[in-house]
Amino acid sequence: MKRRKKIWTRKRPIAVTIVAWGIFILFLIRLYQVIEPLIREGVFERGITAPLITEGTKLTPLGYALLVSATYLILSLAGIVVLIGFLRVHRWAWLVLMSWTGFSLALTLINYFYGHANYIVMASDTIIAFALNQSDVQRIFRIRTDQGEHININ
Repeated sequence: MKRRKKIWTRKRPIAVTIVAWGIFILFLIRLYQVIEPLIREGVFERGITAPLITEGTKLTPLGYALLVSATYLILSLAGIVVLIGFLRVHRWAWLVLMSWTGFSLALTLINYFYGHANYIVMASDTIIAFALNQSDVQRIFRIRTDQGEHININ
């Protein structure tokens, strides 16, 4: 197996560490969002005893809670995959994380204007977006080059 060539020679920039911690904090928040609707609906105490769908395709409160929990579980698992890719300095991880952060920030801003603000997610998304746009971070992930610098894409 071919060894990965390090792109940087100095210590990893602090912005990369900040982003990694931000992803981890968002992972913990998403795990809470997986469990909270299930606790609210009493799934851990009583189990799934009621129908999930009513007449037609309308979800019951229990069905909605399960859907929300499953969605946040998928987001949590995807966040761990992106975190691992980010710590291993894969370019795709930077691209996915930047797209994900922009989308998440847009959703939290929409929720803010409708009165359902999640300030922790909003603040961490903002910090992550600023950290990802640092020139050192962009150079490490081969997003930005200086004049005369050549990127070898393999």
